[in-house]
Amino acid sequence: MADEKDRFGDKLRDVERAREDTYFAERDRALLEKARAASTAEQETAVRELAHMRCPKCGTPLVSRRHVEVTLDECPSCEGMWLDKGELEQLAGRETSSWLSRYLGRARR
Repeated sequence: MADEKDRFGDKLRDVERAREDTYFAERDRALLEKARAASTAEQETAVRELAHMRCPKCGTPLVSRRHVEVTLDECPSCEGMWLDKGELEQLAGRETSSWLSRYLGRARR
């Protein structure tokens, strides 16, 4: 009978250790996940900062130019022009007979 008590005592200690191991494994997993999320957010911020005002085509820094009262971003390398939201409509609004203004006028309806 004393032998049975020891076996149950050993089993209870094993169960306690297993629960403890499970608890710490879950806590470690949560901490690692939190660290990965923070790292990912930092990487995304760094990439955004590196890509800001760079040509999406060739990566050259963009130069802001004023054209018909609208500021355009132009790439000096590949000569691409990049417009911010609403700038295309502003340019097309100044033209009354161009295909672009007719197209945008149709798209707004």
